[in-house]
Amino acid sequence: MLVITHKDKAIEYFDKKFHCSQAVLAAFADECGLTEMQALKLGACLGTGMRKGEVCGACTGALMVLGSLYGQYNQDDIESRLLANEVNDKMMDRFAQVCGSYLCNDLLGCDISTNEGIKYARENRLFTEFCPKMVANAVDVLEQIISEQE
Repeated sequence: MLVITHKDKAIEYFDKKFHCSQAVLAAFADECGLTEMQALKLGACLGTGMRKGEVCGACTGALMVLGSLYGQYNQDDIESRLLANEVNDKMMDRFAQVCGSYLCNDLLGCDISTNEGIKYARENRLFTEFCPKMVANAVDVLEQIISEQE
């Protein structure tokens, strides 16, 4: 029996031209209590660093997974707020350690909020050759953090 991993799922979504944020969140949709459609829609506006080259969408997708698993939903539950803060910091820090940064523009070496930056990224195949690695790295870090919580 072939087991499809979260990483396999995320790369498959990304290969289908979904944003990195959508790919990571959708790969964990079941664990988050989301349908595939809900996950894809929730992640839709967060790719390419929210289209401004800010926090990498793969990292943002992972943060949405962590929020759905460990986020505060009861105003009196301070422990869950602290846990959410802790896993957020771990995700951001570890992603930066593995990838060199968590900022999309830093990772890509261009400003993708500009037409010139987008052109550079496309000409250098960053979206098709570099970004899938960021999706895979985000899933790896995310799975490590989840396993530490169990």
